[in-house]
Amino acid sequence: MSELIQNLKWLALGAVLWALSFPAEAQQTKKVPRIGYLSAISPSSDSTRIEAFRQGLRALGYVEGKNVVIEYRYAEGKNDQLPDLATELVHLKVDVIVATSTLAARPAKAATKTIPIVALSGDPVGTGLVASLARPGANVTGVTNLSPDLSGKRLELLKEVVPGITRIAVLWDTEGPVPILAFKETQEAAGVLGLQIQSLEVRGPKPDLEAAFKAAMKSRAGALLTIGNPLINRHRGQIVDRAGKNRLPAIYADRNFIDAGGLMFYGVDQSALGSRLAYYVDKILKGAKPTDLPVEQPTKFELIINLKAAKQIGLTIPPNVLARADKVIR
Repeated sequence: MSELIQNLKWLALGAVLWALSFPAEAQQTKKVPRIGYLSAISPSSDSTRIEAFRQGLRALGYVEGKNVVIEYRYAEGKNDQLPDLATELVHLKVDVIVATSTLAARPAKAATKTIPIVALSGDPVGTGLVASLARPGANVTGVTNLSPDLSGKRLELLKEVVPGITRIAVLWDTEGPVPILAFKETQEAAGVLGLQIQSLEVRGPKPDLEAAFKAAMKSRAGALLTIGNPLINRHRGQIVDRAGKNRLPAIYADRNFIDAGGLMFYGVDQSALGSRLAYYVDKILKGAKPTDLPVEQPTKFELIINLKAAKQIGLTIPPNVLARADKVIR
């Protein structure tokens, strides 16, 4: 009988210890990090970058829905909604916010002074997102997709593809701080190359693209160059269509224009950018502070040429240009 009582005591003690272990185990359970993803455009327009971001996270050991949660917020071209979307992410208490443009990063920064922000921005210093590339300061860091050489490279490509060209129309959104900087760089590059620039200025939410193309044709522009931003990218289908109908060779600043049937793209590799955003998120989730992470400048660029589009406007792409292309659509 005494042995039975002793065994019952040991069982009771074991049950108590087992029950007490639950709070300790709960405390040791690792918190699943939450990432806020804020974009000024639509999921379809952002598909290349978001997939690259996810792949970058997977390469670093983060599997969405398993050991990381991503809260997506898309303004879909309605920029006035970005502040509210940024505030939503702050209220969700995400661990880090990824802002995929200057338009998204500025309201994110205004919404929080404490949550780290990883921004993809054209001009993070000029727009006040960071104090400097080397020492960002505050709670924002990330990657810039602006390179001073891009405008000159695009103009050079147009000169090679359209021999004898002297006048190039530049389609851009005058209301964004980054496009203003890019347009100035395009003007400077054109001066060095001996080209004339015709400014085709548009603004949202419904830019008058018909008037812009009429002005380009009236002045006998020999080619078209776009300066990328959410407004221009959102209307890429119309822009590509009008360039084709007017038989105007065009080079675009966003790869999505190629998917819409555009002629040429030269710019930063979007997949590489997405991977770098994931790299910064990983650093921050592991304890790094944004102010200690310098803003990274692009190092990988790509040239894509669409021979189908060239054939439609009766344009022959020189072999030496084709040889330099990273991808040729036949």
